[in-house]
Amino acid sequence: MHRIFSVQKTDFFQSPSPSLQQRKQHLNTLKILLDEYKEAISAAINADFTARSAAETELAEIVPCVQSINHTLKNLNQWMKPSRRKVGLHFWPAGARVLYQPLGVIGIIVPFNYPLGLSIAPLMTALATGNRVMIKISELTPRTASVITEMLRKGFAETHVAVITGDVEIASAFSRLPFDHLLFTGSTTIGKHVMRAAAENLTPVTLELGGKSPAIIANDIPLQDIVERLCFAKSLNGGQTCIAPDYVLLPRNKIATFIQLYKAAFQKMYPTINANPDYTSVINAHTHKRLQEWLKDATEKGAKIEKTSDEIISDGSYRMPLHLVTEVTDDMQIMQFELFGPILPLVPYDNIDAAIAYVNQRPRPLALYLFSNDRALQDQVMNCSHSGTVCINDAMLQFGVDDLPFGGVGSSGMGQYHGHEGFLTMSKAKAVMYKGRINSMALIYPPYGRTLQKWLFKWLSR
Repeated sequence: MHRIFSVQKTDFFQSPSPSLQQRKQHLNTLKILLDEYKEAISAAINADFTARSAAETELAEIVPCVQSINHTLKNLNQWMKPSRRKVGLHFWPAGARVLYQPLGVIGIIVPFNYPLGLSIAPLMTALATGNRVMIKISELTPRTASVITEMLRKGFAETHVAVITGDVEIASAFSRLPFDHLLFTGSTTIGKHVMRAAAENLTPVTLELGGKSPAIIANDIPLQDIVERLCFAKSLNGGQTCIAPDYVLLPRNKIATFIQLYKAAFQKMYPTINANPDYTSVINAHTHKRLQEWLKDATEKGAKIEKTSDEIISDGSYRMPLHLVTEVTDDMQIMQFELFGPILPLVPYDNIDAAIAYVNQRPRPLALYLFSNDRALQDQVMNCSHSGTVCINDAMLQFGVDDLPFGGVGSSGMGQYHGHEGFLTMSKAKAVMYKGRINSMALIYPPYGRTLQKWLFKWLSR
């Protein structure tokens, strides 16, 4: 790992500014590789999860990566152009601009839930910005890591792109490398360790951490219009998505109707759970056990649980039907931790101000969802709450909009990538000033106190 970092650093110094044509070639190579390896990747992710919907792998990982590459190819020329800036009259004759330079070697730490998408999306941005890249893939997805390693070796030299595999100790050592930028996607707890390690080298970080993303259902919107959207977003990847709705705030008198409609929507999408190729499993036995323990804790503390299916899972996977939980309280574990699984607490409110206050009293989430057709309420929620992203009248779609930045705030992370903001994150915006032959600054040189100088100082201070 240290050897690879050293050779990538050396390679960067030898060619620190790839041309637009070179960068586009790298992106096109990545796109070709994704098409060539998509079936092998899908099979590997399915094996790592014990059951991962092939359609979800294509929909949530392969397609977004290809679309992001296309968007970047279309806009890269414009992003790379120096930005002209204004120079005050007192500096004339002079000019100023900002150059966007590659940083060097970028480190990317990938979680288990979207091992392809969360490898390739930041890799694509790093290649577009002209950097070298090292990727650490989660030890929970070893088969996927093996396929991605093979794929990237086929298209890129180790001095340009390299994949690192291994356990927690390897990941810890990876985060301590003196990268020029480090991007981590994962839990808030691990994110703190990553940031602490990066601080030893003053390595700038982008942290995508998640948290408990709320969905607020306003009183004005018919439940039947939006319940399928929530159900799809929460069920995708077995609920293991950092921007999945983590809990729902809704009017107290609508809870019973919501449960009825939600169960009907779930059963329409997933008539069966056992051996259903459309429904993704929880990643492993440890996570499955933790989720069951959280449900038990909630039940013991007075919560009521409505399962969307009573099937017995006997297919060898860790599939779980979605559990709707009511009568929740803050002392329950399901309300203290990001759920990252098929559990959805329902929190009643009596007025919308109370719902907004409930969100604001908690750590700032990576995403917030509002279901309402009331424009005034939409503005109120957007202006009176903080979250990394917002989606109105749907859920999770904002992640797929290539021209929107993606990133957290507070406990849900820092920094952002995707689109132009991603290009800026992984570039150094270098300020450059140009002076002409005439030295206008001689007017302010000592000795001080000259009449013209006094007038000039007074004019500049007006």
